[in-house]
Amino acid sequence: MGFNINNRHSNNPLACWKSHVQRGTKMKGSRRVPNCVPRSSGPAQKGSVKGGGTKKVCLPKAKIASMSQQERQKVVSAKQKAGRAGKYKRSSSSNVTGTASKNLKDWVKQDWRQVGDPSKKCGEK
Repeated sequence: MGFNINNRHSNNPLACWKSHVQRGTKMKGSRRVPNCVPRSSGPAQKGSVKGGGTKKVCLPKAKIASMSQQERQKVVSAKQKAGRAGKYKRSSSSNVTGTASKNLKDWVKQDWRQVGDPSKKCGEK
């Protein structure tokens, strides 16, 4: 037996692969097709935090050395607060000034360190 194309447009669980679930329909070109999404995606589960990627803050080593302990703590706590709130970026009110370079090549070559623990390079655990 063939697949009835009319059933694909309804909320038919057979319209998607086993690893996907249908979430309505969408337009693909001029046709309406099922919107099949992976079962693991969709609204965040209870207790999980959307986003909140990293809680580490990285700056050039020379800039960290010129900052006071209070300034460093302000930047780190802003990043941690953003992570707890489910955001990936910290508030712009805690931006650090004076980290500009002449060009992108110089900016990339700087020795980037974690503000919370300058002995660790950016990205180290």
